[in-house]
Amino acid sequence: MEKRILGQLTVSAMGLGCMGMSEFYGQADDAQSIEVIHAALDRGVTMLDTADMYGIGHNEELVGKAVRGRRENVVIATKFGIVREKGKYERSICGTPEYVRSACDASLKRLGVDTIDLYYQHRKDPNVAIEETVGAMAELVKEGKVRYLGLSECSVETLRRASKVHPITALQTEYSLWTRDIEAAILPVCRELSIGLVAYSPLGRGFLTGTVSTKENLDEKDFRRFSPRFSNDNITENAKMVNELSAVSERLGCTNAQLALAWVLAKGQDIVPIPGTKRLKYLNDNLEACNIKLSADDIVEIEKIAAPERIKGARYPEEGMKGLNG
Repeated sequence: MEKRILGQLTVSAMGLGCMGMSEFYGQADDAQSIEVIHAALDRGVTMLDTADMYGIGHNEELVGKAVRGRRENVVIATKFGIVREKGKYERSICGTPEYVRSACDASLKRLGVDTIDLYYQHRKDPNVAIEETVGAMAELVKEGKVRYLGLSECSVETLRRASKVHPITALQTEYSLWTRDIEAAILPVCRELSIGLVAYSPLGRGFLTGTVSTKENLDEKDFRRFSPRFSNDNITENAKMVNELSAVSERLGCTNAQLALAWVLAKGQDIVPIPGTKRLKYLNDNLEACNIKLSADDIVEIEKIAAPERIKGARYPEEGMKGLNG
C-alpha cells in the first residue's frame, strides 16, 4: 500500500478506525474484529486507531491482543482526555499533567506495549492551558513512553500554541464529503505547521455509503440514532446528495464508499483517512479506494454535489458539539 507522512511519522495511506469494534455501532464481536484487524495488516494497513474511552478500555485491550506478535509492523494511535465511568453516559474532559501521565500508563498496560506511537489529546480541557497538557505529553516522549504527539478536534489557536511547546505530528478531526469545515482555516494551518491530518468518519458515519435510509434501521445501541444528521427529516434531505453521488460512483465503476474515500485521499498526501469497520467485506471494499484516482473534473463535480450548504443537521447532539474545535 502507498505510504504517507504525518509530520515525521510514516504510515499507510489508509488506517483502520477501531472504535466501532467495542461500542457505538451495535453489538461487538471480538473474534470477528481481530480477524478484520489481521486482514487489514495483511493488506498493508499499518495504522490502527483507538482511544481509552472506546468501550472504556475494551478497545485498547482488543487492539493490544490483535497486534501481539506483529507489533513491529503496526503504528498504534490512541487518545486520552475524555473521562467516562462504566454504566454512565456522562463524560468529562481532563487535561491536567497528572491525568496525562496516569492515562498514558493505563493505556500502555491495556495495549500491552512499551511505547505508544501516536498519542492524542482527544479533546482539549477548557480549564487547563494547552501548554500544560502538551508539556506533560512531551515528558512522555522524553521518557520513551510515546513517540509522537497529536491533537484532536482543536482550533487554529490551540494548534499554534501547542506547536510552540512540542512538534505536533497529526491533527485528528472529522473530514468527509459531508463535513468539510476544516478546509477554511484548520487544514491550511496544519500545512503551514507541517502537521498531518487524520480524517475520522470519512464515510460520514456510514451515511455516504448509501446504506442508511431511516434511523429505525439502526441497532438500538447505535449512537447515530441520537445524531441530528440521522433524524428522519435530515436523512431524507441528506439522501438527495448521496443519490447524486451514486450516479458518479456508477459512472466511475466504484461503490459510494470507495468514491467518498478516494475523494479524501485526493485532497492531499498529508491526509490519512481511518474508516472504521468490523466486517471483512467492508474492509476490503474500503481498501480498494486506494486504487481509484479521481481527475480534477471528477473532484469539481463531487464537491459541487456535496456542497457544505446542502448538509442538514449538526455533527453531534448539543453536548457533543461543545468539545469541537477547542
